[in-house]
Formats: sequence, C-alpha cells, structure tokens
Amino acid sequence: MTVVVKIGGAKAVDPAGAVSDIADLVDDGEPVAVVHGGSTAVDDLLDRLGIDPTYVETPDGVVGRFTDETTMEAFTMAMGKVNTDLVAAFREAGVDAVGLSGVDGGLITGARKSAVRVVEDGKKKIKRGDHSGRIEAVNDDLLETLLGQGYTPIAGPPMLADDGVPVNTDADRAAAAVAGVLGATLVVLTDVEGVYADPDDPSTLIESVTTPAEYEALTDAAEGFMTKKVMAATEALERGATEVVVADANADAPVTAALGESGTHIHASALEDT
Repeated sequence: MTVVVKIGGAKAVDPAGAVSDIADLVDDGEPVAVVHGGSTAVDDLLDRLGIDPTYVETPDGVVGRFTDETTMEAFTMAMGKVNTDLVAAFREAGVDAVGLSGVDGGLITGARKSAVRVVEDGKKKIKRGDHSGRIEAVNDDLLETLLGQGYTPIAGPPMLADDGVPVNTDADRAAAAVAGVLGATLVVLTDVEGVYADPDDPSTLIESVTTPAEYEALTDAAEGFMTKKVMAATEALERGATEVVVADANADAPVTAALGESGTHIHASALEDT
C-alpha cells in the first residue's frame, strides 16, 4: 500500500516526528511519498524582505495568499529551502529521499490562473496578476519510477503552468492529486487531531466518515484552514485515493497512528451520491 503524507507548513507543526516515523515505515518496506507545504517559511521570508502578503477570500469562503510576481519569487525561494531541509532531515534518518518541486519532470502541471475571483467588502471582484495554477495532471511515471527504485519522493509547490511558468498551488491539493494518481492512502498532518464537529472543542473529533450524511456533517463542521483540508480530501478520493486521514502531526509516530485509528478517516463511500 502506497502512502502519501502531507506535512503542513504551519508554525505549530514540527516535522521531526513524521520524519522519524516515515523512516521506520520505509525501512519496513512501505512505499511513501511526501508532499510538503511551507506557508510559515513564505511568510517569514516576505517579512524579512519587507513585503506585506496579501490574503484574499474566494466566493466559496476559502482564504488564501494572493501570489503576485514579487510574492512568487519569494515563494519559490522559501519552498526550495523547505524542500532541501526536509530532504536533509530524511536522509539523516536513513531515508533515500529525493527532493522535487512540481516543476521537476513536469511532476505537477495544469492551467495558470491569471486572474481570480475574490470577495472584497462583500462584493465579488476579479483580481488580476495572480501567479497560481489549477492542478490538472501528475507525472505518475516519475513517482512510480522513484518509488520502484526504493527512493522516497519529497515534493512541494510550485507547479508548472501550461504556459511554461512556475506558479503557486495549494500543497494540500497537490498532495490530493499525488495520492489520487497513485491510488494511495493520503495522510494529511496538521496541528490539530483532526476535524472537530465543534471547531473549538477537541472532544468532538469526527473519527470516521463513511456515508454521504456523515460527509455533509464533515463539510458543515470544517472552518478556516480546515476547509482546505476537507476540500483536498474530497479531491483525493475523487481522483482515486483509497482513504484520507486528517491527523495530528505532533502525535507520537503520527503517520503510523493515522494509519491506525487516530485522526479523522474519510472513506470513498462518503462521496457516493454527493
């Protein structure tokens, strides 16, 4: 069973536990691919460069960074460092890790969004100058070749747009696309234990989602950053992933725990008739 692990880039996420756990899984013969984010690293670099990031809200209520040309340059630099640091950590842990961006080998490709629909002051507007893309394809041959030769791919944005330009894309959705094309289990590691029915109450963890009714409750419960996680889970299952687990990156052996009973487990059956 191939496992795709999304390691989040939030400040509260410590990747050390995931690195050690994945090293054990690989040592046991489990094929694992890693997709990483880097939101904190990007924000930190923008701050050091004296650039104020711009965040926008889509008509669907999803909040994300607007990537203009200057921000894209900082994004590429920051994500490259995150990737290199992760690869070094994995290799130190004994994993034969290979670092990739979505541009390398055309790993992640799709259409460029030169403009995005946003909501400002309650009004829908078109904001131009965006350097982001919509994922349409993943080079599964590249990933399967690496995995088949015993390597562990460590990948992250940017992706390659259809006009040949590297652009930003959401790391959760990139992980979803990778998991889908590999028919893998996707483990999304974040800074909470999973999706909570009451976002302010960890005791309301949604442990399993197997029916359309439970899926509807899940989407109703997801707020803020968790909205993107649930969106990515949906896309992963629609693309062919076997299961998606949203779980705590800071737990002991977080990937192994997620593959067991920890976190929120979302099954393909939940999307039937949705």
